[in-house]
Amino acid sequence: MAYLFMDAVYEPLRRWGSKTGVFCVWAICEDGRKVLLTLSTANSESYESSLEVLRDLVKRGMQTPVTITTDGAPGLTKAIDVIWPKALRIRCWFHKMQNLQQKVPPQAWPEFKALVMDMRDAPTVPEAERRRQLIVNRYQRDFPAACRCLLDDADASLNHLYVPQRHQQYVRTSNLAERAFEEERRRTKVIPHLWDEGSVTKLVFAVLIRVSERWGKKCFSEFEQQQIRSLRRQRQLDDPTVLVPPVTADNLPRRSAASAA
Repeated sequence: MAYLFMDAVYEPLRRWGSKTGVFCVWAICEDGRKVLLTLSTANSESYESSLEVLRDLVKRGMQTPVTITTDGAPGLTKAIDVIWPKALRIRCWFHKMQNLQQKVPPQAWPEFKALVMDMRDAPTVPEAERRRQLIVNRYQRDFPAACRCLLDDADASLNHLYVPQRHQQYVRTSNLAERAFEEERRRTKVIPHLWDEGSVTKLVFAVLIRVSERWGKKCFSEFEQQQIRSLRRQRQLDDPTVLVPPVTADNLPRRSAASAA
């Protein structure tokens, strides 16, 4: 797998009067194929829930992906850093632009948005950082909250610039799931409160499976595939990594009575 994407959809449950989440993981392969990897239920994108999903992918034999695109959920980003610390984590620009728009007055948003998109599409990371600093210098006094949002998760917001240029539009957002979730939400409006987790999972699974069957193959050229493999080597993603479990009272070595004597 070259590029990994993770997102969740939350729906109300009639039985419990609360919401449940369905966590979706999909990927773009090195040759350009898109595949749905897993769906799981979770009460939130918490560290524990995210860690369980990622560990399951590793058990199934998944290697470290080149990039992982997610929203800014702290538990999810922490789990990614634990399981795949060498992967390039990308902050989803679909969510980031939504957050920025909420912090800028409507009359100023078109100009601010144009500058941010110019920064996002910079040719290199250093140039993007330079353009970002110019935006902050210009708007820090008028829109301090927007500037803090722009600087939040700064490195992850620009990591898409490390992949081949044609692939940047694919990896910088988890919008693929968002579009599928729009179809799912259209259906849940007819059934505004699903009965239980099983009902939610079945509906989301059915929608995403049908959508995934229509996914067109993005045919990456041989040169582009070589670029992906080169990036894997640069980041040493295929080097064996030993994950040491935390030391607890249960896995401490025990001394026998004879040795203690």
